[in-house]
Amino acid sequence: MKGNSKIPVLWIPTLYFAEGVPYVVVNILSVIFYKVMGMSNDDIAFYTSWFYLPWVIKPLWSPIAELFKTAKFWIIFCQFFAGILFAATAYFIPAENYVKYTVIFFWLAAFTSATHDIAADGFYLKALNTNQQAFWVGIRTTFYRISMIFCQGGLVIMAGNLTEKYCDAKFGWRITFLTIAVLLVIFSIYHFFTLPKIEENKDKVEKVNFKKILEPFKSFFNKKGIGIVILFLLVYRLGEAQLTKISAPFLLDSIEKGGLGLSQSELGFITGTVGLIALILGGILGGMYISLRGLKSSLIPMLLILNLPDVLYVYMAAVQTQSFFAISTMVFVEQFGYGFGFTAYSVYMMYVSKGENSTSHYAVCTAFMAAGMMIPGMVSGYLQNIMGYTTFFIWVIVCSIPAILLALKLRIDDFDEKKQK
Repeated sequence: MKGNSKIPVLWIPTLYFAEGVPYVVVNILSVIFYKVMGMSNDDIAFYTSWFYLPWVIKPLWSPIAELFKTAKFWIIFCQFFAGILFAATAYFIPAENYVKYTVIFFWLAAFTSATHDIAADGFYLKALNTNQQAFWVGIRTTFYRISMIFCQGGLVIMAGNLTEKYCDAKFGWRITFLTIAVLLVIFSIYHFFTLPKIEENKDKVEKVNFKKILEPFKSFFNKKGIGIVILFLLVYRLGEAQLTKISAPFLLDSIEKGGLGLSQSELGFITGTVGLIALILGGILGGMYISLRGLKSSLIPMLLILNLPDVLYVYMAAVQTQSFFAISTMVFVEQFGYGFGFTAYSVYMMYVSKGENSTSHYAVCTAFMAAGMMIPGMVSGYLQNIMGYTTFFIWVIVCSIPAILLALKLRIDDFDEKKQK
């Protein structure tokens, strides 16, 4: 079992459930939390977009992180430390300057979560042989998605119910963050005993060969036509990156402020169950579609399916429908399109990364993917405040045009790994 003395079923489901929790809390629940606390949309979008930064820079420090301690150490440490950070978040929520403290804790949790991603994926590859990796990949993906449902659905509903019961949003979210903290600490203790020992701790840090570390990144930027590739990676989700930061505030905002006036519990049900089911379904069908038609023929149609459903947000903002069923249905359609269209993005990143140093090249692609979410997200709240919800959602649709135009210029079949002089 490639050095694995533990049964995989004892640790794979819990490891990837624990991996998903801090990511969702930092990048999604934080938006809802700050909105409920009364923060403006521009501040929410600006501060929470910064939480993507650890994933942007992850390829630069992940090789160095592997030189210190083992993957098992980082998994256990990151889960425990994330639990402490969320407990600290709960503690400071009643403070007058809670924003300053919670932003720091969320950013540290984001950095911890990104480190956990590196360690968990590395551990998975080292603990299992090739056949086992293929067998368990569906299980690990399933439990990661379950963690998303738990956080976006269960935890948001929990916070909403506590808020309504005790008429105190701060109390509701304090209990919610404490629940997250306890859960992650329990996971860290559990994994201390269940994760197999696959490597010996290093007493000394190996000498860092920066030239060797940087070589794969250098070869990535030497690819033919890399400029248009990077630009395409950055703008693929230009509209969706902005919509993601504003959709929850829009659904929560009162009718008087141009929103739909949903409660936290209603939002949790829509985004955490209806929306995630649509996202998963879209991803599955998107994979089937692209496997039948191929990347070249699928890219533009899937880009259109990703972005066209955003028109439903224009409709909801203009009409301000109060039908819970109608809102749920339109969010379902939009999230299905997102899941369907994002599949082409993932396959394109794999295509760009193929060849020598494919792992490092894919990591660079994901860094640009994260930057493509972070940078537009930072200005989305400011733009929404200027435009209002309806015009902003029209703007989101307009932002899909650059990716479509660039897709027409991509020469997928002729992509060359070597720089052409």
